[in-house]
Amino acid sequence: MLLFDRFNLGHGFRKYFEISPATDDSLRDAVYRVRHEVYCEELGFEPVRPDRRETDEHDAHSLHCLLRTANEAKIPVGCTRVVLARTNDPDYLLPFERTCAATIDRSIIDPARLDRDRIAEVSRLAVRAAFRRRKGEHTEAVPVHDEDFGSVIHPRFPYIPIGLYLGAIALAARSGIETLFILTEPRLAAHFAKLGVDVRQIGGPVEHRGTRIPSMMDVQSIIKGMRFLLKPMWRTIHEEIEAGYEGETSIAGSSASKTGT
Repeated sequence: MLLFDRFNLGHGFRKYFEISPATDDSLRDAVYRVRHEVYCEELGFEPVRPDRRETDEHDAHSLHCLLRTANEAKIPVGCTRVVLARTNDPDYLLPFERTCAATIDRSIIDPARLDRDRIAEVSRLAVRAAFRRRKGEHTEAVPVHDEDFGSVIHPRFPYIPIGLYLGAIALAARSGIETLFILTEPRLAAHFAKLGVDVRQIGGPVEHRGTRIPSMMDVQSIIKGMRFLLKPMWRTIHEEIEAGYEGETSIAGSSASKTGT
């Protein structure tokens, strides 16, 4: 029996998790604390900060999302962000453009020649150790492995990492981003191919917290081309991201009416 015969991934995701855009200080604080726990305390990729919040220069120009448990406790599980280009600063480079300056194959795509309003980078994906599928995994912030998909006889699904990637795609789509770049482990493309998601390598590997390759994703092609199996989960995540922004608008409108502005 195939995986989609046994599970509705949208229902399965909603049963255990919820995802939302980090549109206020409280949610962004939770994002930064997850990142600190994973990137600073556990993996040692960044120095430990006294306030236990991992932030950098790109956060002010990023869209953030937070994955939490769907129960009443709403425990933070993981996070990611979409780093936007600074259209008023043409010399500003996305993080991967700096890291991979010497390895990007510009005959495939040259980020410098693209409309900066339409490109962005997925980065700072992180999942707290308590929620990782593989116990004892100490080298990756968001591990995805072949066995996470199980087998035909015993199927399963890596809701957390795939949910975070789909969250990033939803953030990008609502912001008019056409091309997403990502610096990631070499095998990611093969894992996403299982789901009908095309992640295309655009350059040679670099050493950045392990071997990483620069890749790109066409946002609308991914949304239109994802397999039947994944579409219910995509719809659920897209709805939750949109609801998060609508809720923020409602709160802002209510506050303005109370203050008479």
